[in-house]
Amino acid sequence: MVVDPILPQERTNAMRSEGWWRDENLLDYFDAALLACPDDVAIVDYRTETNEKILVTYRELDEKSRRIAVALAHYGIEKQDVVSFQLPNWWQFVAINLACLRIGAVSNPLMPIFRERELSFMVDFAESKVLIVPRLFRGFDHESMIKGMRDQLPHLQHLFAVGGEGETSFEDKLLNHSLPDDPDTLFRERQLNPLDVILLMYTSGTTGMPKGVMHCANTFVYNVHEMTKRCALTQDDNILMGSPLAHLTGFMYGMWMPMILRTKMILLDLWNVNTGWQLIAEESASFAMGATPFLADLTNSDRVDECNSSRFRLFVCGGAPIPRVLAETAAEKLDIHLMAVWGMSECGVVTTTKLDDPKDKVFGTDGVAVPGCTVKIVDQNRQPVAAGIEGLLLARGPATFIGYLKKPEAYDVDADGFFDTGDLATMDEDGYIRITGRSKDIIIRGGENIPIVEVENLLYTHPDVIDCAVVAMPDDRLGELGCCFLTLGEGVSMTFTDMIEFLKTNKLAKNYLPEHLEILDDMPRTASGKIQKFQLREIAKTIRNT
Repeated sequence: MVVDPILPQERTNAMRSEGWWRDENLLDYFDAALLACPDDVAIVDYRTETNEKILVTYRELDEKSRRIAVALAHYGIEKQDVVSFQLPNWWQFVAINLACLRIGAVSNPLMPIFRERELSFMVDFAESKVLIVPRLFRGFDHESMIKGMRDQLPHLQHLFAVGGEGETSFEDKLLNHSLPDDPDTLFRERQLNPLDVILLMYTSGTTGMPKGVMHCANTFVYNVHEMTKRCALTQDDNILMGSPLAHLTGFMYGMWMPMILRTKMILLDLWNVNTGWQLIAEESASFAMGATPFLADLTNSDRVDECNSSRFRLFVCGGAPIPRVLAETAAEKLDIHLMAVWGMSECGVVTTTKLDDPKDKVFGTDGVAVPGCTVKIVDQNRQPVAAGIEGLLLARGPATFIGYLKKPEAYDVDADGFFDTGDLATMDEDGYIRITGRSKDIIIRGGENIPIVEVENLLYTHPDVIDCAVVAMPDDRLGELGCCFLTLGEGVSMTFTDMIEFLKTNKLAKNYLPEHLEILDDMPRTASGKIQKFQLREIAKTIRNT
């Protein structure tokens, strides 16, 4: 399959002339780490189900990835073909990505939670010739699932399973594949251009059908370097990643950032807060990144005093605005720097708070644009709005993606290079933004916009509330009403009247009060921790129709 990036020459020329695009191949950074510290640990791979810790050095990772690369070429993978792999945070994930880079293939990581519905679309849409899955993960038989849906995947030629047997064995067919005398000849023939597509990653599905986001080395390398600078990271920092590597957060900052830094990535295949703290202590982790639930779990854990140390100094929180009460509690209890960030699969991290920012910025905003990026808030006519006024968030920068797979018409980047993020936000006089919701999440009751995030943040201050989400519920008279979904602490309850009294006591404007309350055991989430509000909107429609 031919992957067609969208790269106007004007953008390429501008990014190069301004020095944001370095025209470096991503693989060169791994090779530099291999040369500098071949016997240092590159990966700490912790298997939650078996309590097994696997250590892989840079030298071992190189040897494994080379064998996989040669094997993939043997099985018909050509330059710019898509290789799909649905794996947890295991060392095999990293080795497969490196192997794809060696032979010029496009990596297409898939979330381990996906099942037939998602995979039948994603793998077929990418026209993947090869799919790699775990034989078993969390008790689920991924190999049997794929075998049972082969008729829905006409382009798929080969299935390999980590821990599989016979013709599908990842170990026998890929990992132990023999190397030719000079594999570098093949690798030189397949060498990527920094503008070639290296990553196909489907959007996380918070608003419906996913799209295949494409990135190249130039968009990728820029973003990692700027994030490293903002976080003041060095080779002395060990990176803990509990978010899936199949999400851009894990892929870019949990896997590639430590390799570019020539340090150690600490991978947890299934989030467990006690194991997370154990790894922070045992592996001297200094940096972690994830969505709000990860930060809340670490903060509320009873292992903080036992496992925390001055070595653990920075948690970067993204995916959704951090409730202020959680931010303040986490920073104080964990004695760490807390950095709020905003970004998307389409552009990586675009805004962050800074390490020396005052508390009102860290606890009340989603940061200011990193060097090279620009953000602006506009109205429906794309005209800039004043400071503090809510509008649509547009972003422009060197990390902006280079197209959606097979959907050039969906590439909503204007002539000035600004991407329509679909997020609503405000910006203060210092250029710091605060995400207030998604344009599709907005509630317009009787012609008045309801500030969803303000309501949610207030409810997060209630001691019994674990998670909160407010969405629109259709109404014949007013158009939309507010439907609030909550998850609560163990053994507690809350009625609609209780919620309203709490909001009134905290001086929320009467016209902002939700009209309905639903208590859930768990919120529907993407694998990266984002609440899937489109699912909640569907539930709200059902409630209103009953």
